[in-house]
Amino acid sequence: MALAIIATRAGLGLEAPEVLVEVHLSNGLPGLTLVGLPETAVRESRERVRSALLNAGFEFPNTRRITINLAPADLPKEGGRFDLPIALGILVASEQIPAAALEGLECLGELALDGRLRSINGALPVALAAKVAGRGLLLPAANADEAALAGELAVFPAEHLSQVVAHLLGQDRLAQHRLSSPSLPERTTHDLAEVRGQHQARRALEVAAAGGHNLLFAGPPGTGKTMLASRLPGILPPLSHDEALEVAAIRSVCGMGLLDRWGERPFRSPHHTASGVALVGGGSKPRPGEISLAHHGVLFLDELPQFDRGVLEVMREPLESGQIHIARASHQRCFPARFQLVAAMNPCPCGHLGDPRQPCVCTPAQVQRYQAKLSGPLLDRIDLQVEVPALPPEQLTSPTLGESSATVRERVLAARERQRQRGALNARLPGRELEAACALTTEERAWLADVLTRLKLSARAYHRVLRVALTLADLAGEPRPSRPQLMEAIGYRQLDRLRGGNETPKAVAGM
Repeated sequence: MALAIIATRAGLGLEAPEVLVEVHLSNGLPGLTLVGLPETAVRESRERVRSALLNAGFEFPNTRRITINLAPADLPKEGGRFDLPIALGILVASEQIPAAALEGLECLGELALDGRLRSINGALPVALAAKVAGRGLLLPAANADEAALAGELAVFPAEHLSQVVAHLLGQDRLAQHRLSSPSLPERTTHDLAEVRGQHQARRALEVAAAGGHNLLFAGPPGTGKTMLASRLPGILPPLSHDEALEVAAIRSVCGMGLLDRWGERPFRSPHHTASGVALVGGGSKPRPGEISLAHHGVLFLDELPQFDRGVLEVMREPLESGQIHIARASHQRCFPARFQLVAAMNPCPCGHLGDPRQPCVCTPAQVQRYQAKLSGPLLDRIDLQVEVPALPPEQLTSPTLGESSATVRERVLAARERQRQRGALNARLPGRELEAACALTTEERAWLADVLTRLKLSARAYHRVLRVALTLADLAGEPRPSRPQLMEAIGYRQLDRLRGGNETPKAVAGM
């Protein structure tokens, strides 16, 4: 009897748990048994491995009993990544290659019938886990650049099974793959200077970028809501190396390209017909959703009330926690979801409520039902709620351009530097530290309490007002927010009137 144990890692989510491929050869009834909760693609590996070994010129032990165990037994295995370690396990167990040659190596890759190695999904999380474990990584050449992003990791790419065996036998060593630091992408061509007018909306966009706040634009069709939202990534700072790795790991699990988007903040814009699973992730085999693909970037939801209300409500927890927990009967996953929500909506079903260009044809009941699709708890989590009105023709045709994205980005970076010294973005600053940073006077607290009572704002909305006011102070270079910043912050709660307030935020703030 012969036994071979090969260590590999499974990129089944963003984590890469170690899986031991145990191959046992015995003199029982000839055949091959695969155990360890393999799904269909893994069970079919027996045929791919047999054909690959024979076509690569190696012996397949047809006359012996082959038992392959994928441990741990309670972890479901999926994908073709186990083909290469299974093939190597058979070669070690049949003494065609020495077991010592695999020490300190992680192996993964899908095998074609002729022995070629095909790319897999999730190579970057595996590479990061192998780096932490202090092991080298042997994988398909198509995944070499992706794995090398982990840095300080011995990556050995191969095109064919025969190259892998020659490397392990010391006959023709594979060259260790090196990747120069990926270059940052050029800034988006969408420039804020192209936006005509809409000064309050532009100001809100700058505040959102500076403090990491969620933002909602409300206004008639064609007023520039989507255009404004698409300019947000252009005024955000570039990703740090660690943040870029997190974003790349999520894209790797989802089988998306990495190097062409390296260092670029994600901008995801799902259609309003998206399901809850598509938005937050999940499925029978949990995968990241749109909110995770927007990690460290922007999630733009156009036509917000057109989304199913249940779909929108599932975002409430990740908006607060920055992660999403998905539980299934046999799976539990936790995906990162630290995204910035930007949404756009019309004021009514026809879109022309308050539009001077065209009268609204909706009844009050239709308007109320439409606006009620956004729950109070969800609106509480949106710091900036801004009206985007229709522009007069003279503003639309004016040759005068507004400030460019580069100019606005300089102010955003300066404000974020002040927040970095404070310890966190204002949108994520803990409550006690937020109160200490604002340091409101007794008169300001009394005034603010009266405003909260008039607007019927919740405790969460109160803290959102403080966060926005603190960001406004950071943009102004002031140590703490004063009455003007508090008034402006309350002015951005323009949709709170939909929940029963009789006075608009602007009217109350102007007291």
